[in-house]
Amino acid sequence: MGSTVLVTGVAGYLGGRLAREFCECTDIDQVIGVDVAAPSMDIGDAEFVRMDIRSAVIARIMTQARVDTVVHTSVESAPRGGSRTAQMETNVLGTMQLLAACQATPTVRRIVVKSTGAVYGSSPRDPAMFTEDMALRAPPKTGYIKDVLEIEGYVAGVTRRRPEVAVVVLRMAHLIGANVESPLTDFFRRAVIPMPFGYDARLQLLHEDDAVAALVRATVAPVSGIINVAGAGILTLTQAIAVARRIPLPVAPHRGGMLGRRVNRISGAQVDGEEFEFLLWGRALDTTRMRTLLGMEPAYTTRGALEDFVAQVGNPIPNVGAAAGPVMDLAGGTARLLLRRRGRERKGG
Repeated sequence: MGSTVLVTGVAGYLGGRLAREFCECTDIDQVIGVDVAAPSMDIGDAEFVRMDIRSAVIARIMTQARVDTVVHTSVESAPRGGSRTAQMETNVLGTMQLLAACQATPTVRRIVVKSTGAVYGSSPRDPAMFTEDMALRAPPKTGYIKDVLEIEGYVAGVTRRRPEVAVVVLRMAHLIGANVESPLTDFFRRAVIPMPFGYDARLQLLHEDDAVAALVRATVAPVSGIINVAGAGILTLTQAIAVARRIPLPVAPHRGGMLGRRVNRISGAQVDGEEFEFLLWGRALDTTRMRTLLGMEPAYTTRGALEDFVAQVGNPIPNVGAAAGPVMDLAGGTARLLLRRRGRERKGG
């Protein structure tokens, strides 16, 4: 007898694609997709149930359908409608209710959770590569990363209460793809990309297709535990901007949120404190477990994922080379002024 898989977040691109992929798996008999909104894409033969996972009804649905596998993809990285409170409720309270339903459903034998490598943070003290055993040094008190850390804590509680349930947490590098909406993809859709002056963050990316493949693999393969997932290779922010054929615009990092306001104004992206730290320092993940335990090698490297994204979304400047000169001249002049100002401050002038 095949498996019955429940997928959360099917109104989003990743959850919708995943439901459709599961419908093609011969070992899966039934796929149930859950979300508060109807899917905007074809989810194959999956049965769609419109509901909020914060509702206790989710447990009844899982019990009646004899769900044995739950794949949780609906953790939001950006508030819908701009509400941080709604985001927190969906992320934390929704996951708590879902996991409570998993514990109460005797047929559940596998839980797969899409998480993020951002839980490791970004700082000048970071190791060259984060392994899964490393923890975030200073957990944030607010924001999306706080939600994810709480979620991972609740997931760990399930493994203690139901040790027979295999739990897989995929800590993914920053996703990139034409269908991904995030501060990072907003950045690389722009012609001019602001970058903190004096910094050159390390970027490690994961193509949207490889994210789907990793979730499918984690669902059907006999694996458990926390696994980092990322494309091979690292680009600095400067290199990434060059690969994308965009124009870099150095921005002076000031205290009091000035950098954030300037970056948001120039790029049009809405990034929070954690994303600003990422722009300063970047992050790299060790993917040994991905290859040895998950048995996966992403089809796209970090560079290849970015190149494919650029090929899909195009270049907003037809002749980027001609435009880059004047912008870089302006940026260079700004940088020289900043250096002279720093020199005067150090001398007490």
